[in-house]
Amino acid sequence: MTIKNLQQWDIVKVRVRPDDPHEHPAILLSPQEIIDAANVNRVTVIYGTTKRPAQNAREGQILLNGADGLEHLTLFDVSQIYTLPKTIIREKMGSIGAERRRLLKRIIITTYRLV
Repeated sequence: MTIKNLQQWDIVKVRVRPDDPHEHPAILLSPQEIIDAANVNRVTVIYGTTKRPAQNAREGQILLNGADGLEHLTLFDVSQIYTLPKTIIREKMGSIGAERRRLLKRIIITTYRLV
């Protein structure tokens, strides 16, 4: 099953590890041309996990919430970018707004030292 009309910066539900009993949110990072291409079967994502009460975002992470379409506070670690088959995307949860996109881009640039 492939979800239609996905965009870069959408938050989707996926299972990165087949042995994981739960699906988790992931941010679509691939450029739009890759997401839309029928002959390209894989996309890149940044995987998220529910933030635990004692947990704080550390360098290389961004914390997103209900404003982005998430049910819980969720930490996304940009230092781990996954390439996944498009077919494991189960649903679109939301999309990251312009302000948080700018913040996420800065975190990616800093984490990978792209300056």
